[in-house]
Amino acid sequence: MHGTETPRLATLVHPRQWPVWLGVGLGRIAARFPYAWQMACGRLIGHLALHLMPHRRHVARVNLSLCFPELSDGERLQLLRDHFGALGMGLVETAIAWWAPEHRLRSLARIQGLEHLQNALRGGRGVILLSAHFTTLELGGRLLAMQVPFHVLYRQHKNPLFEHIMKQRRRMHFERAIPRGDMRSLLLSLKDNMPVWYAPDQNYGREQSLFVPFFGIPAATITATARVARASGAAVVPFFPKRLPDNGGYLLRLYPALSDFPSGDDSADARRINAVIERAIREMPAQYLWAHRRFKTRPPGETDVYA
Repeated sequence: MHGTETPRLATLVHPRQWPVWLGVGLGRIAARFPYAWQMACGRLIGHLALHLMPHRRHVARVNLSLCFPELSDGERLQLLRDHFGALGMGLVETAIAWWAPEHRLRSLARIQGLEHLQNALRGGRGVILLSAHFTTLELGGRLLAMQVPFHVLYRQHKNPLFEHIMKQRRRMHFERAIPRGDMRSLLLSLKDNMPVWYAPDQNYGREQSLFVPFFGIPAATITATARVARASGAAVVPFFPKRLPDNGGYLLRLYPALSDFPSGDDSADARRINAVIERAIREMPAQYLWAHRRFKTRPPGETDVYA
């Protein structure tokens, strides 16, 4: 499915999609629960996933071992457990972001640094809202969108039904959801002085990537942030939502626009983006998406770290 194409009815109701429909139904129900119940359900889901998803558990364990060698085995084990709890809460938060009414969300968010985005927009060239794949990603975006409109760049899902629902819900809350490969629409949004939410921290393979350090490990890192900023003149404003302890809601933090960016050196710019994201992760390590194979693509001669 590409662009605005809608899946055929036969695709949407095919038996292989019934688990997706079940998940959608459970998500809509969960979105109506009291917030404390929602987070308790999320932690339970995460606990079950830790034991029922050995592949993802292995990937997360390897990532934590590579990125936090200074921790003891016991500390990394606790971080692994906390991470899966955050994954489960993130799943429930996605349901909240997609289906909860705005009046139930207002009390959950505290915003810090909104003036940095407002100042950057005065430049009139748009803003790249630099984010990363934290487990709070969906709900953090919805909460910020209640304060300021923006568009979102996203990676299309392989399942056509899930992609259809995800795009529909994101367009409802973010005005426009732009597939990752649609650079023309991205540049048009920036030309209209619209912020565009963008998370460049996943592994997209060797194409248009450079190997630069991420937690000291060479990681295939796309150079698109610098290229888009150079082509559009847009400012780059980091944005990272944080889940607060004890069901305290969320802190949405925006930082000053990156100065002297892009520099003209794609490698230096990619290193800088990774460093910004790494600092945010170190402040809330359990909430980052460690179950993703961030180091899957290796430099020539290096072996698969997940084998």
